[in-house]
Amino acid sequence: MKAAVLNAINQPLIIQEVVTPEPEGQEVLIQLKASALNHRDVWIQKGLYPGMNLPCILGADGSGIVVKTGDEVDEKWLAKEVVINPGMEWGDNVDFAENKFRILGMPENGTFAEFLTIPVKYVYEKPEYLDFEQSAALPLAGVTAYRALFTKAKLKPNDKVLITGIGGGVAQLLLSFSLAIGCDVFVTSGKEDKLKQALHFGARGGANYKDENWHKALINEAGFFDVIIDGAAGKNFNYLIDLAAPGARIVVYGGTNGNISQVLPAKLFFKQIKIMGTTMGSDTDFNDMLTFVKKYQIVPVTDITFPLEELILAMRRMEQGEQCGKIIIKP
Repeated sequence: MKAAVLNAINQPLIIQEVVTPEPEGQEVLIQLKASALNHRDVWIQKGLYPGMNLPCILGADGSGIVVKTGDEVDEKWLAKEVVINPGMEWGDNVDFAENKFRILGMPENGTFAEFLTIPVKYVYEKPEYLDFEQSAALPLAGVTAYRALFTKAKLKPNDKVLITGIGGGVAQLLLSFSLAIGCDVFVTSGKEDKLKQALHFGARGGANYKDENWHKALINEAGFFDVIIDGAAGKNFNYLIDLAAPGARIVVYGGTNGNISQVLPAKLFFKQIKIMGTTMGSDTDFNDMLTFVKKYQIVPVTDITFPLEELILAMRRMEQGEQCGKIIIKP
């Protein structure tokens, strides 16, 4: 089969022929119809990821059709259109993952290939109303967004929500999920076109974090926020505390802008603010996310679709932050 293999860090992924895997025991063989790119894939290529195991086929997100089953799998799965949960061996405690938790695409081979074997417990029927590209955009970003909003922040209808860094896959689904239950949603971005796109998708307003005193302008426009979901951290995090309402819940799922420093404790304790960290989600989170998506007929926002042979161009687009929604890869 054809696959995109990372053989060494700081090297491009090579499209090459590898042996098609065979499902064993409780595994299924999936013919992949679409996969999706994540910032994680760029970080892995640069060697900025724990537990590196090279060579490896990258890619965490994917959807496709079950074409073969292991001898311990019910044959009812054959020919089913499916989506993959990329979070493996979370463990029994829904509050945090066990040490053996890992994500598909490193250290195990992932979805930038024509076929994939994976235990059937991580395979779910694809929402019927979504095509393969839309379904591939859902897993990693969807479970991250769902856990941040509902498991962690306990989002409620009519909460006022701020989402930082709109345009990425997680942020787009945070917007869709929040709007689905009737929240007022505002966003930030460093690019004006992404702010305009967010308004088109239903955001009430937003701010360009590159503008001077952007947080003050946002307070004047929107007031203070009950829930803030942040994937950037860095120096702007202090402004998020200023934007938080008394009793606000701030959830951090990423740190693309670097470390958080010089937070004034008084701003936290006088406002009774909760700050929580999250990444990915449990099997329960993933199942609940799919149920939520189907209930509200959520359609993930997709960006450009690239053939597997142009994966280098796709990763460059991701690294430069040009995308709006998930970048899709077709084998």
